[in-house]
Amino acid sequence: MKLNQITFKFIPLSLLIFLLCIPFSTEAQNKKKRNKKNAIEATETKPAKKPKEKSIADLTKASKKIEGLFTVYQDTITGELQMVITQNQLDKEFIYFSQIADGVLDAGRINRGSYRGSKVFTVSKYFNKIEFITQNTAFYFDPNNAISKSKDANISQGVMASLKIEATNEDEGLYLIKANDLFLKETFSQVKPASRPGTPPTSFKLGSLDKAKTKIKDIKNYPENVNLEVEYVYSTPSVLNGGSSAVSDGRNVSIKVFHSLIAMPENNFEPRFDDPRVGYFTTEITDQTSTSVTPYRDLINRWNLVKKNPEAELSEPVTPITWWMENSTPIQWRETIKNAVLQWNVAFEKAGFKNAIVVKQQPDDADWDAGDIRYNVLRWTASPTPPFGGYGPSMKNPKTGEIFGADIMLEYKHFTNRVFYDKVFETAANETLYNANTHQDELYCSLGHELHNEVIFASTVASVAGATDLEMERIKKESMTALIMHEIGHTLGLNHNMKASQLFSPEQLEDANFIKGKCLTASVMDYAALNITRDRSKQGQYDDVAVGPYDIWAIQLGYTPFKTEADRQALLNESTKPEHIFGNDADDMRSPGKAIDPRVNVSDQSNNQIKWAVDRIELANDLMKDLKFKFITTGESYQELRSVYYLLSGQKASATNTISRFIGGVYVDRSMAGQDQAKQPYTPVSLKDQKRAMNALKTYVFAPDAFKAPNDLYNYLAKQRRGFNFMSEPEDPKIHNQVLGYQKNVLNQLLHYNTLQRITDSELYGNEYTLSTFMVDLNDAIFKTDISGSVNSFRQNLQLEYTNMLIGMLTGKQSSKYTNTAKSMALYNLKSIRTMAEPSGNIASRAHKQHLRTLIDNAVKEIK
Repeated sequence: MKLNQITFKFIPLSLLIFLLCIPFSTEAQNKKKRNKKNAIEATETKPAKKPKEKSIADLTKASKKIEGLFTVYQDTITGELQMVITQNQLDKEFIYFSQIADGVLDAGRINRGSYRGSKVFTVSKYFNKIEFITQNTAFYFDPNNAISKSKDANISQGVMASLKIEATNEDEGLYLIKANDLFLKETFSQVKPASRPGTPPTSFKLGSLDKAKTKIKDIKNYPENVNLEVEYVYSTPSVLNGGSSAVSDGRNVSIKVFHSLIAMPENNFEPRFDDPRVGYFTTEITDQTSTSVTPYRDLINRWNLVKKNPEAELSEPVTPITWWMENSTPIQWRETIKNAVLQWNVAFEKAGFKNAIVVKQQPDDADWDAGDIRYNVLRWTASPTPPFGGYGPSMKNPKTGEIFGADIMLEYKHFTNRVFYDKVFETAANETLYNANTHQDELYCSLGHELHNEVIFASTVASVAGATDLEMERIKKESMTALIMHEIGHTLGLNHNMKASQLFSPEQLEDANFIKGKCLTASVMDYAALNITRDRSKQGQYDDVAVGPYDIWAIQLGYTPFKTEADRQALLNESTKPEHIFGNDADDMRSPGKAIDPRVNVSDQSNNQIKWAVDRIELANDLMKDLKFKFITTGESYQELRSVYYLLSGQKASATNTISRFIGGVYVDRSMAGQDQAKQPYTPVSLKDQKRAMNALKTYVFAPDAFKAPNDLYNYLAKQRRGFNFMSEPEDPKIHNQVLGYQKNVLNQLLHYNTLQRITDSELYGNEYTLSTFMVDLNDAIFKTDISGSVNSFRQNLQLEYTNMLIGMLTGKQSSKYTNTAKSMALYNLKSIRTMAEPSGNIASRAHKQHLRTLIDNAVKEIK
């Protein structure tokens, strides 16, 4: 005991406390472990408590509800968008449509009012996602045919978006999704144009889509459609090309787009099928269960006009086609425009409808704007660089062809002289390329451009002749009437009829009493030149003031409620009447070597185009003589003189293009076999007319004095300086380049591989102007007149260009596209040129001929 006491006495107090606490600490830890174990066991045996799912009401409580076809919620703080899909909307078809609210032309055809097309889509549920899927409407399967069970084989649908379901209301069958990605990305349609191969790196380009800056500008929701306006912002930190003055900041460019989701119409609309003898825009559908060689079920695009009184021969429609003139329409032109639109009622009366078209004026205090797809609007813009004078696109149902909306865009440019003709006509090749790229369908109708040029030419002719203000105003009024009728025709479903100008002879067009109050061609859907007489005492009507006989016939075919198919076929069989002549620009005749029928053309007139074209050239030559005295105004610059010079030169170039199409031309007839008064499908242009064409080209394109102008005129072709606008190139007029450009455009047609092949092929079915004869005639036209003496600078340019073209046929990049017979004639002509090009004349001419011989010698060596 004593020992123990002594031992504890010498133990430190801190250690003693530690030793005494050990049992208690261990016990505490063990207890804690037991409690944790029990808790884990309890967790494993009891179900975990689920977090409360948020309802649609929870997720939208801070949002504005916008009810309509698809109920939309927009967050009042962030602007975020959510959309409700109902159970009965699943797997139903809807129509998507979009148009440009505002854009910039620098980025391509992105301008106010541009329609972007329609497509059918469905909304489907896939587990916890909602998918928006583009439907393929290009094929038809007869449901009674067993093969229809394979209708989806190898046909791709397009899943545009797959979005998570954020909340569900099972009782009401509602699904909530976040909708920003539907509209703030290019989900439904591509806005930014794809990059084209070969585009220079310095050309203007949109940057990348900037999600932070892109926003929804407006939402309008209706029972049958929901419309959203979205501003897409494309940004890039730096640009090589900042664009035109219309682009405020090339690094940040806004494109505003209207998106429309539309309920599939449920009505008794009866689709009507296309026929090649009449020109409607179509929705192409192929019948995959047909055994026909033409398994086409192409649907024409037309409005759903139904008679109020089906038994009446003439009845008002249940719902007329109502047009609104936008309140931006110049007041002094409103009556003219209204009357032009209502001209189409003449055609509809023949189809059995009275007052089919109605025109109203948008009031200044209207609570809707022209972008609202519920209204068909004649709209106006004054663009910095006008893309058109007018065009008339329409919205249609891809499944039926029913048109359910349209707009007409008009440019104020039509009333102005704001065109620099040295740019419009600098080279006819550029003009052709422009038209070829922009005139493939109704969306980019360029009649406004063509007509604007014609109006200024007519005004120039009239002004020089001392026309009164009243006549000058009449030119504008008639051309505006023609333009409006043309664009309305597009919105009714009609495409172009570029053969319609064949209706009247030059003599009839010079008879003012005969043409008064008429369409000057068979159809306002042509791009006919204005009727301008060289003999000013015979001047009558300049342009169309009524729809043509073809237009009336076409509207009858599209809209008459036929009682039987036999009635429709009987009307179709009237296509052989001269006034029903039809040929559209499916093969664009403005591009060299394309369309084969010279009657299908633009900026021409009469059924004797060669005579008309020569008369137009002579008229321009007459005006050129006195140009300097008529268009120089004291105290003003020479800009107007320059513009008129290029205008007249361009008119001559356009006329020579018309003539060139007759060489190797083949007339096309699309009548059906056995049809009354039908002609064979292909008939080559007669030898007489091809020779007439070649002689005209020899005189007005290839002759040493072709495109001749008074030499002292060139001293005055000065642009008006504006700031530093001469920095890109020297300001002096490029006369030789201009003339060579016109000549090249004709040569590009004559020496195109398609033209030369057609000449040879058509010799088998009636062409008497053989390839060898034509090629020798062409050689003579370009060389024979002056090759033995001095050659002026214009002819030197022409002869060298032509020689290089012949060499290109043999050794160039496209030489493989030429036939052997064409190559043989090219070589034959080259050797003829070498023989003719003996050094003679002045020093410049001797140098020129040595140049020709050297080119030919080198080419022949390369061939060997």
